[in-house]
Amino acid sequence: MSYRIGVDIGGTFTDFSLIDDRDGSIAIYKQLTTPEDPSIAVLEGIATILQRESVPIRDVQAVIHGSTLVTNAIIERRGARTGMLVTRGFGDVLEIANERRYDIYDLRSRYPEPLVSRAARAEVGARLRDDGREITPLDAAEVEAATRALIEQQRIEALAICFLHSYANPAHEEAARDVVKRAFPNLYVSTSANVFPFIREYERWTTTVANAFTQPMVDRYLGNLEGGLAKAGFVGTFYVMTSSGGVVGAGTARRYPVRMLESGPAAGVLMTAFHGRALGVQNLLSFDMGGTTAKGAIVRGGQPRKAYELEVARVHEFKAGSGLPAKVPVIDMIEIGAGGGSIAEVDDRGLIRVGPRSAGARPGPACYGRGGQKPTVTDANLVLGFYDPDFFLGGAMALDRKAAETVIGDGIGKALGLELTRAAWGIHEIINEDVARAFRVHASETGFDYRGCSMVAFGGSGPAHALRVARKLRIPRVIFPPGSGVMSAIGMLICPMSFQAAQSHRVKLAELDAGRFARIFGAIEAEASGFLREGGLAAGDIRLRRSLDMRYVGQGFEIEVPLADAATPEELFAGLHAAFDTAYEAVFSLSYVDAPVEIVNWKVEAVGPEPSSGGHLTVRGAPASATKEKGRRRCYVHEQGGYVDCPVYDRYSLVPGDVVTGPALVEEREATFVVGAGDRVTTDALGNLICEIAAEESVA
Repeated sequence: MSYRIGVDIGGTFTDFSLIDDRDGSIAIYKQLTTPEDPSIAVLEGIATILQRESVPIRDVQAVIHGSTLVTNAIIERRGARTGMLVTRGFGDVLEIANERRYDIYDLRSRYPEPLVSRAARAEVGARLRDDGREITPLDAAEVEAATRALIEQQRIEALAICFLHSYANPAHEEAARDVVKRAFPNLYVSTSANVFPFIREYERWTTTVANAFTQPMVDRYLGNLEGGLAKAGFVGTFYVMTSSGGVVGAGTARRYPVRMLESGPAAGVLMTAFHGRALGVQNLLSFDMGGTTAKGAIVRGGQPRKAYELEVARVHEFKAGSGLPAKVPVIDMIEIGAGGGSIAEVDDRGLIRVGPRSAGARPGPACYGRGGQKPTVTDANLVLGFYDPDFFLGGAMALDRKAAETVIGDGIGKALGLELTRAAWGIHEIINEDVARAFRVHASETGFDYRGCSMVAFGGSGPAHALRVARKLRIPRVIFPPGSGVMSAIGMLICPMSFQAAQSHRVKLAELDAGRFARIFGAIEAEASGFLREGGLAAGDIRLRRSLDMRYVGQGFEIEVPLADAATPEELFAGLHAAFDTAYEAVFSLSYVDAPVEIVNWKVEAVGPEPSSGGHLTVRGAPASATKEKGRRRCYVHEQGGYVDCPVYDRYSLVPGDVVTGPALVEEREATFVVGAGDRVTTDALGNLICEIAAEESVA
């Protein structure tokens, strides 16, 4: 017997998937998150799904865990009290940042507060040149005294050591770390040369600070999970999902918690690409909307778009540069505060505003009956008839329609003089427009035309909003895969182990030979592969993907040049200049073949084999209804100006070839699909619901 479990912790719900690797069949489950300690919901949910499927925990070979825990901790400032050791004269780098305004016309632009207060930064005299040569040696006594003062005066629990030019020579940071660990063994310590050894101090230091800020919390949290699983009899391997779409061992996650930023949503994007390949669709928009946030990501040519920086805690939701940068490998996503728990209120202009504040799991929307007093998107969807109050989570959780009507009527309707239905529709439609607007910005920034792609929609709330969002973006087709409500948890079951190591080492091609080129890459390859071997992989099972950040000499920024997977470093060196010219021309439509070129950053991703799943995946749903149409319900249809008696279909009863024409509702245990007037849904051979969006003139 061989089973694996995927767990995705969201702000409102925690999702579970259990795969039988013999035949690829998957069981799914969802329950409310426990914000006071997310590990409680994880352990309870694992026990529940195993009991329901009659699977002994000793037969579970692996648990793969993903979460937005790190992201939320930074946004909500729930990390550890963190101190910082910096090079003398550079204590204000976190405030100075890049000396750029994200909106050049706004003289009152706001920025997020640094995670380390100015009082918790201590300066020391050690200094290196930009090539790594020492100017001023490290004084161990000064380091110990500065750290002791931070502990006694600022009561720090974690320390970030960030020295100038440590990417070129980590010796000072490593020596300082050793001094601190000997004197204060219980202090969590992160060094910038280890977390992110790149040039540009601000990004390197903010990434290191974020790592230190979240390390104690993640260490305790993973310890609770591992202890609880061991107590329950789990003897398999515990893995953690990273933001780049791979999994690592718990030890690596403890060392680099900053790599867990957006780890849960990344699995959903990988699953979008998986479904796209199965359907032969190359270009997709991944739309994930849960209880707290909505995420969008682009899949182009069958592969998710990747980046090497994300921003956390943006002051301005749609403006790059208004958040804290974290330089980690990540699947490129845009995220906004839009979910089922997003709170609706009337702003200073007398308009409805929805989000980014969320009711979360505690107290949750008013209709949950757990003490929520603010109107939310879920309350609006219930009032509009989109949700069945007796079939939420398959009937495991009843919803209180009267409570939803009360909070929307009192909180929005009375304030604006709107009757209940108009207030509820306003909440629903505003969140749709907020999501569409964010996706338009993302598309313009990445040069992607949504009008020629398909959308894959998932998450607990995504299917209820996807078709309206798609219509606003003029996306012609929306795909709802089986198990849409927990797709990120399913995505964790297809993720291989992987780890990316990188190093800034600036060198001109003219000064480089094949031997030196191979030696530099070899050291980085050994580092990346080492983390996978720690996770139990054999060296022969590890594939290496290499890339370089390169530029013409004299330029201020660089572009990424991917290198061939199978070639050796020596083989790659001969065609390096041509590879850069090709990559540069693809971005800028021209290249300068005679201009000198330099390498700035060296990157290696070590990737393990994809998990075995019997060659395919099959999501097991609830027992099918006796008839495809399980009933009818009055729900609001905007195109028809009011409530309409709509058919309600059982997702589990639909078979390949079945067609549903809107307005209609399609229900599964974890989500409800709202099909607009004129939209046409077909069930394909893989169990996907493929919806063709009706043209505007046909709806009118």
